[in-house]
Amino acid sequence: MPSRPVDVDAAGVRVDLSRDYDPVAARLPGMALGTRHLAGACTPAAAGWYREGARHARLPAPVDLCPDADAASARAVALLRELTAHGVAVDWTARCHDGCHGDGLFTHLYPPTRIDGDPDGTATAGWRNAFFPCRCVHRRGPGFVEVRDRRSGSLEVVTIDEPQHLAAVAAAAEGVATDLVPAEVRRDLVGARLVVERAGHLWWLPTRAYRWPFPALIV
Repeated sequence: MPSRPVDVDAAGVRVDLSRDYDPVAARLPGMALGTRHLAGACTPAAAGWYREGARHARLPAPVDLCPDADAASARAVALLRELTAHGVAVDWTARCHDGCHGDGLFTHLYPPTRIDGDPDGTATAGWRNAFFPCRCVHRRGPGFVEVRDRRSGSLEVVTIDEPQHLAAVAAAAEGVATDLVPAEVRRDLVGARLVVERAGHLWWLPTRAYRWPFPALIV
């Protein structure tokens, strides 16, 4: 049963930005870029911060990963997707109470500093050790979206070219109300682990390939 839609734009995310991820360098004059309160689209915001010189971000509030996460955490995950895509290091805390951190759904995002709900740190260490840029990445072509997904450990390639599916992918980048997406499209995208349903909205998970960190055939 889909969760009840909420006004996700009313859920802000606080972000502290810096030009450097090294704590010592970040304390030097001119390195801090200040605190931002994201209340709009994540994609242009993250791109703008990167152009300003941001290479490190800190999310002070924990980000819930579980299916009952609120709108603020859902938007924070979308922001993490965009920051990861731009190569920005992120200091953040994940929070999980039902063990969902173990399914690998979010392990293509920049690893959290810790996971509340992972008392021995095993999941946190596994996430950090397995992470690499473009672990689950998509690129757009004329009339299709290709996803290259290595979250399971092996490469899975998914090509999306049906008009309804492409429309849902575009809308889910910033969150689209679940009931606006046809049930069969929602089932396909959720089943492929390309979207998650949070706060009554669907959210796109793969990062964008703004540039290749390795030769393309390796990714």
